[in-house]
Amino acid sequence: MKILLDAMGGDNGPDANIKGAVRAINQIKAELILIGKEDVIKAKLKEFYGKTAEEISPRLKIHNATETIEMEDTPTLAIKRKKDSSMVVGFRMLKDGEGDVFISAGNSGALLTGATLIVGRIKGIDRPALAGILPAYKSRLVLIDSGSNTNCKPINLLQFAQMSSIYIRNTFGVENPRIGLLNIGTEETKGNELVRESYNLLKEKSKELNINFVGNVEGRDAFTGEIDAIVTDGFTGNVFLKAVEGLGKFVKRTLTESLTKNIISKIAALPALPGIKRFSKTMDYKSYGGALFLGVKKPVVKAHGSSDETLFEFTIKQAEQFVNNNTVENLISEFEKQKTE
Repeated sequence: MKILLDAMGGDNGPDANIKGAVRAINQIKAELILIGKEDVIKAKLKEFYGKTAEEISPRLKIHNATETIEMEDTPTLAIKRKKDSSMVVGFRMLKDGEGDVFISAGNSGALLTGATLIVGRIKGIDRPALAGILPAYKSRLVLIDSGSNTNCKPINLLQFAQMSSIYIRNTFGVENPRIGLLNIGTEETKGNELVRESYNLLKEKSKELNINFVGNVEGRDAFTGEIDAIVTDGFTGNVFLKAVEGLGKFVKRTLTESLTKNIISKIAALPALPGIKRFSKTMDYKSYGGALFLGVKKPVVKAHGSSDETLFEFTIKQAEQFVNNNTVENLISEFEKQKTE
């Protein structure tokens, strides 16, 4: 297996990308290819580790790309004009079979545009979507769409539900994943026009498409462990995602300050440290990796734009699992079967 990593994309690139790759290389079996300005990557490896890529690991490679798509670039123009950017080169390599999965923390719009235009959509899927993973009580929660489609139709949300069901069955071994529709109330009549129409469509088609649709879910009930995936449009999903991440940071920071406020609180916290560490790990979104871009013909993973080396490390390990679980192949198979029935 070959994992392709955009070494230049993201707020902390290329430093965090490279450090995360080095941390991950001995935890994965795949070959890892850093795509970006070769001279810069080589210089950074020497600066950080005093070694070449080959000396760090024979499975760590570099592929030169002379341009970088910046965060402020217009997505479609950037994909079309910056043909030798680390992102476009990564997509070309993925499409041509020179890699099995592509990871980038770069410009989200450009990533989604490039994945759709260069790699291509799976037949039967109108709009691919980002499936982010969040912690839940004794479980995990898939949020789809977490940021790729700000304006959606009911058919899109139906397909998001179908894709998340297939993904969860193949990745987490949940035989009958519970899929909810994010809403402001649980009643059928609640929500805006999109949500109400999507509810009716999901209710009508769920049995036919093998979706275990459990109805509307309010945000406060998302993390009970009783839901496996929440379906929504990309605008609402991205707001939800960032609010949850912000709350997690707030809770960890407040807890840390409370336990280290003075010598008495420090001593009192000692017996509880193992539990506190477990709680902190559960709340840390970094350990859940990036968001999978479901609906394109090859595996693509969107890492957080602000990814540090830890998040890149987890995202690289997640990408290897994504390929091993044959999620894309199963999506293609399911949607092909749907066309013939």
